[in-house]
Amino acid sequence: MSGQRIMVVIPHYNHCATVVAVARACLAQHPHLVVVDDGSSAAAWPAVRAELERMGVALLRHERNRGKGAAVLTAARYAAGRGMSHIITIDADGQHLAEDIPAFIAAIAAKPLAVQVGRRDFAVANVPFSSRFGRAFSNFWLRVETGCRLGDVQSGFRAYPLTLLTQLDFSESGFAFEVEVLVRAAWAGLELCDVPVQVRYAPAAQRISHFDKWRDNLRLAWLNNRLCMRAMLPWPHRRLVPRTTAPFSWRRPLQSLRSLLAQDISPLRLGLATAVGIFLGALPLIACHTVVTLFVAGYVGVNRYLAVAAGNLCVPPLVPALCIEVGYYLRHGHWLTEVSFTTLGRECLQRLYEWFIGSLVVGPLLALLGGGLVFAVSYAMQQGAIRVTPRRGEMS
Repeated sequence: MSGQRIMVVIPHYNHCATVVAVARACLAQHPHLVVVDDGSSAAAWPAVRAELERMGVALLRHERNRGKGAAVLTAARYAAGRGMSHIITIDADGQHLAEDIPAFIAAIAAKPLAVQVGRRDFAVANVPFSSRFGRAFSNFWLRVETGCRLGDVQSGFRAYPLTLLTQLDFSESGFAFEVEVLVRAAWAGLELCDVPVQVRYAPAAQRISHFDKWRDNLRLAWLNNRLCMRAMLPWPHRRLVPRTTAPFSWRRPLQSLRSLLAQDISPLRLGLATAVGIFLGALPLIACHTVVTLFVAGYVGVNRYLAVAAGNLCVPPLVPALCIEVGYYLRHGHWLTEVSFTTLGRECLQRLYEWFIGSLVVGPLLALLGGGLVFAVSYAMQQGAIRVTPRRGEMS
């Protein structure tokens, strides 16, 4: 990957006191730089613009403030029009160090189709509590929505393949864009990677932030709600990297396991996905088994298709009846032998309670059995002890 196809981007909104120094530091690391002024209103901007022009920095401007996401997309179109393949975004407030740009260039060369996100080192002075909390909050929801683990979802120091920014549609244009773009990138099949970076924060009295703790947090909450709902819907996401294997199917279990192993999913994680699905399938999560399984599997980071498929093994009546019997025995010291309108109708709330109690015993046992079996079969297939003949048209 040639460095000539990478452009550094500084989205800027009323950071006139710092943007020139940031631009100068970036030019010392990389020759291609654009500053996107997102409708700055500061009186100092004309002088700052003149200084940036003397430095040879390309300038783009929104006449009104449209949000950081809109500024990044404007820069992406500009860079694509000049034959670039990637952009590296760095904040204009000076919290990031331009000396870390070469690390992003190296990461792009290693994985051109990945999104590289700078993981800030918070072991420094003046880190605001809102940044620590916001990072943990966003990291959690990214795992739920995509199953991907990333160290710093809210970092603005990033490298994007322009294919991502020019071929997908985004609903957010402000700060929430930086969360949405990562989720949609993961859904599109792109890898999300960490790049360790340095960070420095000015004292609170000197810090300039355009993040509105009420408006922007509400937008983030609403965005995560929508993305979480979309992650659980059955129809596929638009992909930029084609899926090479089909989802898990009990009609062809060995072929499905073979395909999952080909995706470099370990036998241990396949067994864990099965165990998660079976355990949740045994619980009395009436009418919401699939939603809860998708949520938990996404957070744990195991294969969702396999977890949901494993949960379907616990459909009524066998497993619920077994859980109710065990729960009844734990409550009364003997088995439920009378099946009537009274025991299953009038006493349905008691049976539901016994289902829950019994599932805490039966669920882990079935999960251990099913997960162990899938692990053993997958491990044997990986070692070649079990061979599966590829279907016609399937790559061996």
